[in-house]
Amino acid sequence: MLNREKILQQIERWNQELATEKKIQNEDLLIEWIKNSETIISFSSREIYSKILSIFGFHLLHNGISRSVVKVWMEQAKEYDPNNKDARSFLRHELSFEKKTLFSHLNFPIIRETDNRTSKLKIANQYVHQCQTFLAESESFLDELYFEEDDVFIQEMKRIVEHARNVTAQLLNAANLYVESIAGVFHHSAYLDDIHQYLKELEEWKSRWEQLFSDSLLKESKKNALDELNEMIGLHSVKERVRQFYQFLKYQKKRKELGLQSSDVISLNMVLTGNPGTGKTTLARLLAKIYHELGVLPREEVIETNRSQLVGSFVGQTEENVRTMVEKALGGVLFIDEAYSLKREDASGSDYGQTAIDTLVSLMTGNEYGGKFAVILAGYPEEMRSFLQANPGLRSRFPESNMIELPDYSNEELVKIGVKVANENDYFLTESAKRALSYKIEQERVDQTFGNARAVKNIILDTIFRKGSHFHEDTPQIFSLSIIERDDLIDRDSTTTTSTPMEKLHQLVGLESIKKEVESLISFVKIQQHRNNKGLPTVPLQIHSVFTGNPGTGKTTVAQIFAELLKECGLLKRGHLVTVGRADLIAGYVGQTALKTKKIIREALGGVLFIDEAYSLFRESSNDFGKEAIDTIVEEMTKHDENLVIILAGYSNEMKWLLESNPGLKSRFKKFFHFPDYSPLELGTIMKNIAKQYEYQLKEDTLDAVVKKIEDLRPSGNGRFAENLIHAAIQQQAVRLAQTFEEISDQELKTIQLQDILNAWEQLRSGENL
Repeated sequence: MLNREKILQQIERWNQELATEKKIQNEDLLIEWIKNSETIISFSSREIYSKILSIFGFHLLHNGISRSVVKVWMEQAKEYDPNNKDARSFLRHELSFEKKTLFSHLNFPIIRETDNRTSKLKIANQYVHQCQTFLAESESFLDELYFEEDDVFIQEMKRIVEHARNVTAQLLNAANLYVESIAGVFHHSAYLDDIHQYLKELEEWKSRWEQLFSDSLLKESKKNALDELNEMIGLHSVKERVRQFYQFLKYQKKRKELGLQSSDVISLNMVLTGNPGTGKTTLARLLAKIYHELGVLPREEVIETNRSQLVGSFVGQTEENVRTMVEKALGGVLFIDEAYSLKREDASGSDYGQTAIDTLVSLMTGNEYGGKFAVILAGYPEEMRSFLQANPGLRSRFPESNMIELPDYSNEELVKIGVKVANENDYFLTESAKRALSYKIEQERVDQTFGNARAVKNIILDTIFRKGSHFHEDTPQIFSLSIIERDDLIDRDSTTTTSTPMEKLHQLVGLESIKKEVESLISFVKIQQHRNNKGLPTVPLQIHSVFTGNPGTGKTTVAQIFAELLKECGLLKRGHLVTVGRADLIAGYVGQTALKTKKIIREALGGVLFIDEAYSLFRESSNDFGKEAIDTIVEEMTKHDENLVIILAGYSNEMKWLLESNPGLKSRFKKFFHFPDYSPLELGTIMKNIAKQYEYQLKEDTLDAVVKKIEDLRPSGNGRFAENLIHAAIQQQAVRLAQTFEEISDQELKTIQLQDILNAWEQLRSGENL
């Protein structure tokens, strides 16, 4: 039971944690107490609640949140208890730091005896104005300044300001007397001596003031490129590689200063490879800064460009575009993102990508611009390797040692990046929010198109947007405006659904054996996932499946639900369904089928790839590319493991023939689901359910008659036939009712009669759909 004593004990533990570990361990409890202010105050007091707020403020400060955000929390704490010592101390120091520039007006030009009267008068009047300004501002500062007896820092500030005010007042008096003497017939040099003496004293107090702030958190220091590199999250191997390059450039610079020459100049051209959001652009800017700091290049500017800005659409335009970009980059760095796109494999004769490459190489090596700028190429690793291999002239300008591959960030590193993005926007991520962010990152990390840091930044910014759009007045305002919690990272719109995947499965008509098999498999997956979380050995999951059965027996529908179920139990990240056939996988010439198939598989990663009529992939023909598609599928299944589930679908006999023809395929498909034909009664129920979706109804006698007709004629198509028939019947009902449009009742609008269905049957049969 919560009481005052327990609250005080917990506060003491939190204070000890802040003193020793600089963070709160039980953050969730602290946040819960802050959000339930009325409850905490009822069990303790406003003063104790104020202490809780100030503890959280220091927790924020130690976790990288800006002092401006912490200041808001401390002001809130001070509102609950004006005597909160910790809050008052922080706010006093904030006030003092805000007044760090108090002495900035005390910059006085020198008055010389050799200056003419007009010049002396002008400078003396400046002295008067600056003294008056400082005296007014410092008086306001002292009025605002409040401090405790033991606050040595604030007392020293007060002492310095008071002494500086006394000297400034004397200087003001001396400056006024000097102005009067200059304006008169005689002027006394004694006044000028006094001014010089006061200026000297004032400079000493100004120096003491600056020394007081020399160790403050607000001390500004200019960071060099290596400092900025070290502050980047992760990229340990990249940092080490760049540090080595930096040291080598310094080494070369020292040799040059001693007059030692190198016959071969080190190349500044770099190739940065990596997936989206791994920091290629940021690293390019840091390299440019390094080149400039070491005097290798006169400018640190980076000119960023891409294919669209370089490749023209007519003869001569490309050369001009490339030359223009190079001229802009002279003395700095030309950064070409997605450089591999300059030359496309399927380019037509009117594509000038190769012209752009040839022109760039020519300008890099020519007498006019050669050695006067650096080129940094960036793009996906595999594409960049292929691109450079296909362009020897370009490849020779980029030594192997200057090729840096930026790895994908780990989830832990991406969470740190998310925290940094939130902090930069004056938001704090709670521990539960960090866990939710990690889960969300893992769900989005499907293939090489994952945006890494860029994706995380978008997640945080989207979260901030949703938080603002769902703002509730009942939440403590300061909390809503500066804290991101777990629930903020959940997309509320995406979580609203009419039924769960398992409910959807059981709502399907018939398919009882299929439902049991799917439910059994999902239970197996869940238990294996749970065992894995507990650190227990797991049985390998063999989820790739074969769906056999006639058309219209629900294979695609069950595949969609199956994908959603696998996402729900955490096996698949996206849980979407990609449905394809032979034409979507097979191309018309050698080498393109594999590329086409890989592209489809990339789209399906994190979900289910459903290959309908899969047996059509394999044909006993020497010039058929189906075998290439199958081999690619087998290869990709191994590569992506549990990040992809493939379902092969088709007629039973044909599917057996396909699997027997390819041992590699057969060994990877262990789950078989046979979809039986629907019974006449089940088809009638399907029709009834489809009609109900659109608020139509079939009377019992009508439904019985339809079921009897199906039993007698046995139409093909199964569920597809039922769907086509009911849609055609709805159309026939519209034709019938349109003849008496003005007299139609609501009940007539909803009712499908037997004749509507019989007319629809004839219509479908005449169209050879039965």
